[in-house]
Amino acid sequence: MSAARAKKKPQEEFNLFDALKMLEKEKGIPVDYMIEKIQTAIAQAIKKDPFNSENSVVEIDPETGRFYVALRKDVVEEVEDPTTQISVEDAAKYQSGITAGSVLEVALDPKKFGRIAAQAAKSSIHQGIREAEKGLLLKEYESRQHDIVSAKVLRVDPVRGNVTLEIGSSEAVLPKTEQIPDETFTEGQRIKVYVVDVQNTEKGPRLMISRTHPGLVKRLFEMNVPEIYDGTVEIRSIAREAGSRTKMAVWSNDENVDPIGACVGPHGQRVNSIVEELRGEKIDIVNWDENPGNLIQNALSPAKIVAVFADPDERTAKVVVPDYQLSLAIGKEGQNARLAARLTGFKIDIKSETQAKDAPGFRYEDYLDDGYDDEEEEYEDDYEEGAEEALEDTQEPAAAEEDGEGSDE
Repeated sequence: MSAARAKKKPQEEFNLFDALKMLEKEKGIPVDYMIEKIQTAIAQAIKKDPFNSENSVVEIDPETGRFYVALRKDVVEEVEDPTTQISVEDAAKYQSGITAGSVLEVALDPKKFGRIAAQAAKSSIHQGIREAEKGLLLKEYESRQHDIVSAKVLRVDPVRGNVTLEIGSSEAVLPKTEQIPDETFTEGQRIKVYVVDVQNTEKGPRLMISRTHPGLVKRLFEMNVPEIYDGTVEIRSIAREAGSRTKMAVWSNDENVDPIGACVGPHGQRVNSIVEELRGEKIDIVNWDENPGNLIQNALSPAKIVAVFADPDERTAKVVVPDYQLSLAIGKEGQNARLAARLTGFKIDIKSETQAKDAPGFRYEDYLDDGYDDEEEEYEDDYEEGAEEALEDTQEPAAAEEDGEGSDE
């Protein structure tokens, strides 16, 4: 049986709707979302009043300005529970002709809820606003994940070295460990940071930001090189030691477009602007190749290579270089070999020609076998799966076992 609604005097104009519209305009919180929270809050406030029925109805219509709150009560001949029942005689005061067995909605004035109930409703409404703000902020942050954002330096912790940044209308902390070595900051300075992740904590969404992540370099190239932005040129792999050197392997989907030239730009303008943003960090750009031997040779540049023997199944490679090129191939403190290993996903063992001839199990004649080029297609097939692993993400460097590989000096 449908409930009859008691007639009541027109309520005093309620300014809730103006407040909600202002809230939506200033903070972006949808009116419908807040109305749902308010309806729930009022219903909960009514239940906490021992003199009220738990069976209530709350209707809020922002289009018409209607704000209706009522208790549903069963109409009976003899009242046993006044919180859920109302006598026929009393019900008739609200609606003439009503009979026992009907359900009557007794309209309430929100101003008469009582202080405790009103406070509970107010608290729930405030909580709804906070949840909505967190939700909107989380959505905004997630849209920036794995992207570069511009930030303003607010303050620098002189002890820990952490930097507090202003990003939009919120703040984020750039830890010392995520800063480029020897990098300094001043209040008011504007910098670019890479959003590694977004965490939804009890205190609200939190941005995990970095200036050492390889993704920062990758996104800077995507922003500065139109050929990368439109997909003509692809960054297939990237390895980085922040503040020192980055190696990046690129590929062109158009044979008429040189991928390295596109990244460097006219007179080096494109790459130089990125180097400047990274405080002078060196950037080696090499061609990506599906053949693991060719890729490893490219990755070890600028060193000259005599021969490469790569095992795609074991993800290992043996490389022979001229004696005078050994130090260059390995690099200072093993950096060149280390970055090449991360770039290719291979554990690389580098030997000079003299070392290769004398090394047990390191047969020099393997590198003089003309059959290597003839078997290139087979290498490519074997390498396909391994190449995908090497490229799937640039967020984490390769294992430490790659460090200093091949140095027998």
